[in-house]
Amino acid sequence: MREAKTVKANIAGVGEATEFVEGFLSEYGIKTKALLRAVLTTEESVGSLVAHAKAGSDINIRISAFLGTVTIELSSEGEEYDLSETVDIADSLEAKSLGDAQSMLRNIILKSSVDDLKYRHKYGVNQIRMTIVRSKKAFLYQTLGALALGVVAGLVLSSFAPEEVNSLLNQNALVPIKTMYMNALKMIVAPVVFFSIVSCIVRFSDLAELGRVGGRVIVAFLLTTCAAVAVGIGSFYLFRPGQPLDPGQMVADATSITSQKMDVSLKDMIVNVVPSNFMQAFLESNMLQLIFLAVLCGVAAGLIGKYSEMVKDLFEAFNDLFLKMTTLIITVMPLAVFCSICSMMLSMGIDSIRSVLGIFGTFLFGLVALTVLYCLIMFLFGGINPVAFLKKYTPVMLQVFSMASSNASIPINMEACGKLGIDKKIYSLSIPLGATLNMDGTCIHLAVFALALAQTYGVQVSEATLVGMIVSIIVLSMGAPGIPGSGLICLSVLLAQINVPVEAIGLVMGIDALVGMFRTVGNCSGDVVASLIVAKKEHALDMETYNQ
Repeated sequence: MREAKTVKANIAGVGEATEFVEGFLSEYGIKTKALLRAVLTTEESVGSLVAHAKAGSDINIRISAFLGTVTIELSSEGEEYDLSETVDIADSLEAKSLGDAQSMLRNIILKSSVDDLKYRHKYGVNQIRMTIVRSKKAFLYQTLGALALGVVAGLVLSSFAPEEVNSLLNQNALVPIKTMYMNALKMIVAPVVFFSIVSCIVRFSDLAELGRVGGRVIVAFLLTTCAAVAVGIGSFYLFRPGQPLDPGQMVADATSITSQKMDVSLKDMIVNVVPSNFMQAFLESNMLQLIFLAVLCGVAAGLIGKYSEMVKDLFEAFNDLFLKMTTLIITVMPLAVFCSICSMMLSMGIDSIRSVLGIFGTFLFGLVALTVLYCLIMFLFGGINPVAFLKKYTPVMLQVFSMASSNASIPINMEACGKLGIDKKIYSLSIPLGATLNMDGTCIHLAVFALALAQTYGVQVSEATLVGMIVSIIVLSMGAPGIPGSGLICLSVLLAQINVPVEAIGLVMGIDALVGMFRTVGNCSGDVVASLIVAKKEHALDMETYNQ
C-alpha cells in the first residue's frame, strides 16, 4: 500500500501534509498513540523542511506500508541543516508568538524520534525518512523469505544449471558464507553460556533458593525428556517407517561420522563435568564443563566480601556484551539461511529426500505430537493456558529452525522467555542449562531414526534392547553438543548399541541438515516449556504479560 502527495513549501503546506498523513494512517488502522506521535513528528519535520526550503519549491510526501511496517518519506529542495537542532523553526515560520515553549516542544518531539528519523542532504535536496510503525515480525518475514528463496533457487539450479556450475557455486560461495556464519555462532556460544549462568546465579542472594530453582529446572527437563522419548518410540510403532530397501544404491560414505565416538557412560559423563583446565572448557565449548565453572564462579562471586558487587557488575556487563554481539551476528541470518538451504538442495538433491520421506515424515509427526503433549504438560503441571505460548513462541520457532543450533539459539530463546513474562532470574539459568541437558528434539530423532534403520536392515529390537536404548537416548541427549551435525554422531553410537550396521547412517546422512533444523525446534521448545512450568511454581511468571 503506497500513496504520494505534493504540497507547497509554506505554512499552509505543513497543514496539508499533516492532514494527508493523518488520513492515510487512520485508514490503515494505526493505533491512536502511534498515530498521534506520527502526526506530531510529521508536522515538525515538514516544518523544518519549509524553514530551509528553496523559494517556490514543493515538498514531496510518500507513505508506504508493507508487511506491517509503515514509513514516511519527505523531500524538498533547500539548504542543508541539522535536523536534531531545529529548535528555532518557529522563527522561520513567522510564528514567534508561540514563544520558547513551542520551540522546546518541537525539539523534544524530534529528538524523541531520533531512532525513527533519518535525514540526508543530496544534490541540493533535503530528505527525511521516518518509520512510524516497525513490524515485530519483519525479521521473521525476511528469514521466511530467504528460506523459500533458497529452496526455489536450489531447485532451479539443480534442474537447469550444469553440475560443474552448481559445484563451483556451492563450494566457493554458498558453503563459505554458511561456514562463516556458523563459525561466528560457535565463537560466541561459550561466553554466552558462561556469563548468562553466572549473571543469573549472582542474582540469588540465598543459595537455598538457587538449589530449589535448579532442582525444579532439572525435574522439568527430565519430565519433557521422558515425554519426548515416549513420543518418538510411539510415533515409530504407529507408522513403522523404514521398509527394507536396497542399501547398496543409497548408502553414502559414513566414515567421517562413524569414526567419531561419543561416550554413553553416565559415570564418565559425570566425571568429565569437572575440567582439569579452566580455559580448555572455553576452547572446546564443552557445555557441561562451562556450566560447572559458571555455577562455581557465580556462587564464589557472592562470597568474596567487599569485591562482590564489583564482580557481579562485571559479570552482568560481560553478559550484556556477548548477548549484544550475538544479536549483531543474527542480523545476517536471512543471508545465511538462503545459502544453507540452497547448498543443501544442491548437495543432496530431491531423490535423496524422497528415499527417506517416510522416516522423515514420522519424525515430523513426532515433533507435532510432542508440541501437543507440551500443551498438556503446561496445563496439568503448571496450570498454564498453552494458547498464549503457541501464539507467542511460534514465530520464534522459525528463527530457531534456521539457526540449526540449540546453543546458538540461547539469546533468541531467552528473549522469547522475557516476552512470555518469565522472570529473568529463571530463564537465565534454565535456557543455557537446557541447551545442553534438555534435547527433546534429539530424543525423538534418535528414537525414530534408530528404530526405522533397524527395521530397514532387518534387525529385531527386543524389549530388553528397547529399554537399554531408552536409557542410552536419555544419556546421549544430555551429553550431545547443541551444534549442527551432532545428531549423526549420537545416532551412530545408538545404532552400534542395537546391532545395526553403522553404514546405515548413509541412508539418512543427506537430509541431516534439514532434520537438524527441525530437531533444534524441538530442543528449544522444551527448554521454554520447562522454564514456564518452573516460573509458575516459583511465582516468577507475569501472567498479565503472558496472556497479552
